[in-house]
Amino acid sequence: MESSQNAAVKKTEEKLKPKLFSVMKGYKKEQLVKDIVSGIIVAIIALPLSIALALASGVKPEQGLYTAIVAGFIVSFLGGSRVQIAGPTAAFATIVAGIVATEGMDGLVISTVLAGIFLVIMGICRFGSLLKYIPSTITLGFTFGIAVTIVVGQVKDFCGMKFEGSPIETTEKIAELVKSTSTFNPMAFLVGIISLAILIFWPKKLSKIPPSLIAVIVGAAIVKISGINVNTIGDLYTISSAPPAFTLPVVTFERVQTLIPNAFTIAILAAVESLLSCVVADGMIGSKHRSNMELTAQGAANIASALFGGIPATGAIARTAANIKNGGRTPIAGMVHAVVLLVILVILMPYAALIPMPTIAAILFIVAYNMCGWREIVNCIKISPKSDTAVLVITLVLTVVFDLVVAIGVGIVLAALLFMKRMADVTEGHDWIYVDDEDTDPDHISLKKVPDNTRVYEINGPMFFAASDKFNYILDSTKGIDVLILRMRNVPAIDASGVEMLDKITKRCKKHNIEVVFSHVNEQPMKAMEKAGFVQRVGKENFCDHIDTALIRAEKLENVVKKNRGNSK
Repeated sequence: MESSQNAAVKKTEEKLKPKLFSVMKGYKKEQLVKDIVSGIIVAIIALPLSIALALASGVKPEQGLYTAIVAGFIVSFLGGSRVQIAGPTAAFATIVAGIVATEGMDGLVISTVLAGIFLVIMGICRFGSLLKYIPSTITLGFTFGIAVTIVVGQVKDFCGMKFEGSPIETTEKIAELVKSTSTFNPMAFLVGIISLAILIFWPKKLSKIPPSLIAVIVGAAIVKISGINVNTIGDLYTISSAPPAFTLPVVTFERVQTLIPNAFTIAILAAVESLLSCVVADGMIGSKHRSNMELTAQGAANIASALFGGIPATGAIARTAANIKNGGRTPIAGMVHAVVLLVILVILMPYAALIPMPTIAAILFIVAYNMCGWREIVNCIKISPKSDTAVLVITLVLTVVFDLVVAIGVGIVLAALLFMKRMADVTEGHDWIYVDDEDTDPDHISLKKVPDNTRVYEINGPMFFAASDKFNYILDSTKGIDVLILRMRNVPAIDASGVEMLDKITKRCKKHNIEVVFSHVNEQPMKAMEKAGFVQRVGKENFCDHIDTALIRAEKLENVVKKNRGNSK
C-alpha cells in the first residue's frame, strides 16, 4: 500500500504537463469569476511592487511591469502549480543591479536567457527534487544578506540624499552614505516615514486594499499638492507606456563565458524561490505542484522576459498567497493578473512619474523585512550546531560584502564538507549494527506484545535536511490508532529539519487525538530536541529508554483513551 502511494506521488511529480491543462477539466463559471477577481486584486498589489523592484534592480520602472506581464503569463500558462504568481522579486535585486552596473543591459539579457536555458534543462532532467539538498542555512543566509543590501541601497532615497559617486557594492554604498550625511533632506524623510507608517499600520485596519497602493497615492498627493522638494520617479527616469517589445542583444562566445556564473546564480535563485513558493501554496490549498514542470516554465518565462525588455523572474510568495486568499485556484488568475498589468501599463503608466522616491524606498524596506526571515534564523541558531550557524553567518556576510555568486558557492562547499565530516564522526564514534532478523535481534518488534491500537515505526539513519521528507509516510499512516511509537535506536544524529519533521508528525497526531511515544532516543538527537523545546512540548514522560518501557507506556495511554471514551458516552 505504502509503496504504491509513493509510486503514485513520484509519477505525479515527474509528469511534464502544465497544471492549467489538468485543472481545466470540470472548470466552472463560479471559479472563473473568482479567478478574474483575484487576478485583478493581485495585479493592483503587483503594480507598485514591480516598479519598486525594477528601480532597486537598477533598471527602468516599466521593466518591472514587463517582467510581471511576460513572465507572469508564461509561468501561469505552462507552470506546475495551480496558483503560482510570478514576477520580479527582491531576491534578484542585488545581483541584477550588479550585472547592469558592470555588464550593461545586454549583459543582463544574456545572463537571464542563459539562466532560463539552465532552468529548462533542470526541469527536463527532473532536477526538481534535487534542490532539497541545498541546506536551509544557506538559503537563510543569502536571503537575509539580500535584505540587508536592499535596505542599505534604499537609505539614500528614503533620506533624500545626493551621492557624488555611483557606488555599486554594499560596502561602497555605506561609505558614500556616511560622506553624504550633509545632503539629508528632511522633507523627503518625512514623506518616507508617512509612507512607512501606512505600509505598517494600514493592513491592521483595511487589509483588503493593498497598503502599497495607498502609500503610493498618499505620497504622490503630498508631494504634488505641497510642492516640496522631493524627488519623484519622473524626476529621475523617463517613463514609457509602450507594451513589451522584442529585443535581441549582441552575443559573443566570450561574453557568454564571462556571464555563465551570473546566469547560474540567477537559475539557482529562481529555482529555489519558485519551488519554495509552490510548497507554501500547496500547504494553503491542499494541492501538489509538479516541480519539474515548474522549473521548465520558469526557464521559458525568464527567456521571454529578458527578450521582451524584462528582468529575471520567479514565483513570488507574497503575491501567490494574496492570490489564494482572494479566491484564485487555477492558473487563469495568474494570466488575468498579467493582462490587467498590461492594460495598466498602456493606460496609467505616465502617472507613475508622480510617485516619490522615499515612498518607493519605504515599500522596499517592507519587502526586505518580509523576506529576511529573522525568526527562522533565530530558531536555526538556537537548535543547530555551531558549524551550521557558521555556514549561515559566512553566507550572509559574503552576500553583503561580495555577491551572491561567491556566497552560494562558498556556502554549498562548506555545507557539503561539514555534512561529510558529520557522517564520518558518527561512523567513527558509534559502532551501530543494523539487524532486521528476529533470530539475531532480541529486541525485534515481532518478539514484543504490541497493544491493539498502537503502531510502532522504527527510524534508521541520520535525520538530516536531505532525508527529512522520507518520513512523510508516517503522517499518512496514523488512522485508527491511539498511540504511535517512534523507535529511534538507529538514529545517531538529527538536524533542525529532522526536528521540524518530528514536530510536524506530533502536531498531526495531536490534531487526531493520537499520543506519540519515543523509544531509545540517542544523545545527540535528544540534545537537539531539548534545545528546540520539542521534549517539553511532547512531555518528558513520553520519552522512554527502551522499547519495552515504551510499550508499557503505550498500554497505559490506551487505557486512558478508552476510559475517556467510556466517560464521554
